[in-house]
Amino acid sequence: MSSSSEPVALRLIDREFLIACAPEEREGLLEAAGFLDRKMRELRANAKAPSFERLAVLTAISVAHEFLSLRKQHDNQERRLSDGLATLRSKLDAALDGEPLRR
Repeated sequence: MSSSSEPVALRLIDREFLIACAPEEREGLLEAAGFLDRKMRELRANAKAPSFERLAVLTAISVAHEFLSLRKQHDNQERRLSDGLATLRSKLDAALDGEPLRR
């Protein structure tokens, strides 16, 4: 990561935030802000005139919940894959033990 940083203007709902970041992080930060802005607008459309702060907290909870759910799914898939590979390895070892090596 570069030691220099530059300010990036991020817009969430009707507010602008100036955040310093490394040049190589700029695109990701803008993408994250766009995602957050869309989530906040989505929640605002379904709520009764929430304040910006309440909307930010609700959005943070929603995004954290989504992240944790996806992480749990990923961990479960990784565990199943690992178990499947262990089973295949055992079968391969058993098959190789039953046959003489051919050169």
